[in-house]
Amino acid sequence: MSIGKILIANRGEIAVRIIATCRQLNIKTVAVFADPDRHAKHVQMADEACHLGSANLADSYLNIDKLIAAAKIHQVDAVHPGYGFLSERAEFAEALAKHNIIFIGAPAEALRLMGSKSAAKQTMLQADVPCVPGYQEADQSTDTLRQAAAEIGYPVLIKAVAGGGGKGMKIVHQASDFDDQLKSAQREAKNAFGDDQVILEKYITQPKHIEVQVFADQHGHVVHLFERDCSTQRRYQKVIEEAPAAGLSDATRTDMLNAAVKATQAIDYVGAGTIEFIMDGDDSFYFMEMNTRLQVEHRVSELITGVDLVAWQIKVAQGEPLPKKQTEIHESGHAIQVRLYAEDPTNNYLPSTGLLERVQLAVADHVLVDSGVGTADSVTIHYDPMIAKLVVWAKNRKTCIKRMQQVLDESAVFGVKTNIGFLSHLLSTKAFLKHQIYTNSLDQGELAYLPSLSPEVVAIYADHLLSTPGSARVWDRANGWRLQGNQPLQLQLFHQGTEHHFTVTWEDDAYLINGQDHYLPGPQDRCHVHRHQVQVVHNHLRHEFSLPDYEAKASVADANAIIAPMPGKIIELKVKDGDQVRAGTTLVVMEAMKMELELKAEADATVKAVHHQANDQVQAETVLVDMEPV
Repeated sequence: MSIGKILIANRGEIAVRIIATCRQLNIKTVAVFADPDRHAKHVQMADEACHLGSANLADSYLNIDKLIAAAKIHQVDAVHPGYGFLSERAEFAEALAKHNIIFIGAPAEALRLMGSKSAAKQTMLQADVPCVPGYQEADQSTDTLRQAAAEIGYPVLIKAVAGGGGKGMKIVHQASDFDDQLKSAQREAKNAFGDDQVILEKYITQPKHIEVQVFADQHGHVVHLFERDCSTQRRYQKVIEEAPAAGLSDATRTDMLNAAVKATQAIDYVGAGTIEFIMDGDDSFYFMEMNTRLQVEHRVSELITGVDLVAWQIKVAQGEPLPKKQTEIHESGHAIQVRLYAEDPTNNYLPSTGLLERVQLAVADHVLVDSGVGTADSVTIHYDPMIAKLVVWAKNRKTCIKRMQQVLDESAVFGVKTNIGFLSHLLSTKAFLKHQIYTNSLDQGELAYLPSLSPEVVAIYADHLLSTPGSARVWDRANGWRLQGNQPLQLQLFHQGTEHHFTVTWEDDAYLINGQDHYLPGPQDRCHVHRHQVQVVHNHLRHEFSLPDYEAKASVADANAIIAPMPGKIIELKVKDGDQVRAGTTLVVMEAMKMELELKAEADATVKAVHHQANDQVQAETVLVDMEPV
């Protein structure tokens, strides 16, 4: 059957990306949207659009009945689920089939099998695919799981059977922490997937996350499109991905690619998929899971192979054979993708919500920008806080890193906090350059991001001020550049909550900061300014500060209260009125923007009053618990 119209059961950058391929194939598209997305980019780009309901996911992007009704009203031939939401839900694929609508994804049987981490692991063991030692049985009693963890040996990893994206995943380093971590993992899994079952695995202390892009058609053909290194993660959320993986021996790469194909063949798979492996320090690798959908990081595989994976998905869904045989798929060059998020790396990476006052993303040759938002859009609490994916290709890894740094240098986002400076920092570290970042490196406090307000940074900002028309810097034939009236420039800046004062003068063809530290900004330095916010880029590192009249709305925890750092839902209250607590004790567990936050006491204290209860929705800066320091 030839597909002429597709409904995209998703939102944001992946919906935009699918629409782009459909346009190239002359296929009409139907966007769906919830209330917050009424004017979103994917809605504007599609040929038709259908309103689903409120921001509540159960009323919109996760409502199978509404999506099928929309598909029938708009008379589509197929539905593309993107990734996340319903992309791996077997019941969605089956419901579409009942209405003779093509599901552009994996067969329901494969979705169901690989959707269970325990069943997936058992299947791979039977297919002789190497797997991490662990426990994946049906008995989910706490006693049984605790005993299994002891037999595996600590540290162990608790993983939600139906999980993904780090939800329901906990590392347990000692037996005394097992019960609490198990409870937290089960709670996260139940909230995110409606299933609190878990498996246990031996935790590898220096793991690399290597995954293989696979593709299969309805005629029994299976190919791989090489591997990706996705080891740069934080809280199991990928931050930077690249293809091919650096540092793999030829023998290991060949074995891994062959194992991925074998794993795909073992389940009679159809469509795009990813076999994820974990690799230890001696190049041994083990099956972790299969993602039965397109991946967020699929772009890096596209750039090194020249293949449009969405186009392949559509062709395979139509019943066509794979466009290329394995011997016809070749890799060329290197590709890196970074995920630009609305979050604050200097405040425990808390997601940041609000109006995107200015979004400036660099565009250049061999650069892809996948984004579902832009200037004047908002980042809300309802969805993932991703602003964009920036993807770069070059002939080799070293050049690719340099090109990505340039792209980040020339990009800026204002209105919300972002991780753009953190991304630049990671790319500049020796660990990344030598491909020695492991999946736990960031969570262990390595590679900390601590931007400073150095004299060089101040000089770059001063140069920006004085280089604009009407500034205080003038040209003097006898003395060259000087400040008008020979008056020094006085700057008052705020950096990480602290006020700083600087005196800037021009001397010996360079800026003098507080009477010392000469610096003349170079061609690679950048200064991005929007209203009262400043971002200076020096040596590919970003330094952010604000001017005196910048009004930040930040909630600050203190010893007298626990304050909600952002809008969200209270999951658990661990204290009651009158309790004595120690500094560092978790008092409240919140859920916001798909992340579970533990709010801790800043000092030893007595709980005076608990103002909310579990399941309450609260706004940012709401006082949750009042305390009296002791």
